[in-house]
Amino acid sequence: WNSPVAKKNGVGAWLLAWLSRRALLRYARRHPGVNQAALYTVSRLVTYLFVVVGALLAFDAVGVSIGKFTVFAGALGVGLGFGLQAIFNNFISGLILLFDRSLKIGDFIELDSNTRGTVRAINIRSTRITTNDNIDVLVPNSDFMTKQVVNWTYSSLSRRVRVPFDVAYGSDKELVKKAALEAAAKVPFTLAIEGDRQPQVWLVGFGESGLSFELVVWPALEAVKRPNATHAAYTWAIEDALRS
Repeated sequence: WNSPVAKKNGVGAWLLAWLSRRALLRYARRHPGVNQAALYTVSRLVTYLFVVVGALLAFDAVGVSIGKFTVFAGALGVGLGFGLQAIFNNFISGLILLFDRSLKIGDFIELDSNTRGTVRAINIRSTRITTNDNIDVLVPNSDFMTKQVVNWTYSSLSRRVRVPFDVAYGSDKELVKKAALEAAAKVPFTLAIEGDRQPQVWLVGFGESGLSFELVVWPALEAVKRPNATHAAYTWAIEDALRS
């Protein structure tokens, strides 16, 4: 490995990988409308390709024949069976995520552990998710293959939100409906006031101390990614409207 040629090949492969990623980042900045998730996938695959090619060239430079890698592959297979199975599983799962595109950079997801956040990076071993509290959570890639994941922005950038609230028995249902709709109109990230996605008010049940309603709204994307803050904003607005 002290061979100047091997070092040169390794450094060259690393430099090409770095330059290719920088070029893709510049392209993404200059073209805001391009599919960012697709560019990220391409940059990762190009990096992996250059790393593999650089390693093979370095081996060749120190006199290790490429054909001898069949023996290495057999030994690697034994090693995977004992200690590297989890690492290999996460690596393959990461490649599947990049190609399958069921999970993309920028998606807002929810895990079984009730962790919610935005996908920031899909790395070799794990995927980095940043929560709304700016906490980075590293999730093994294999978990996305074996556990349930809710992708809130998989096929659409909007989703319907239901905000429950109760009023006392004997309250005028029409006045309650009017107040809740006025509250929805005052919240700035309500997506539409009229049309197919206009807010609705549903009477959904009879509670122990009052009638149970739900305000059903379609919020904008920034609100979809902040479900707790969205719920709090609508609840606040409903309470103000009911008091007036």
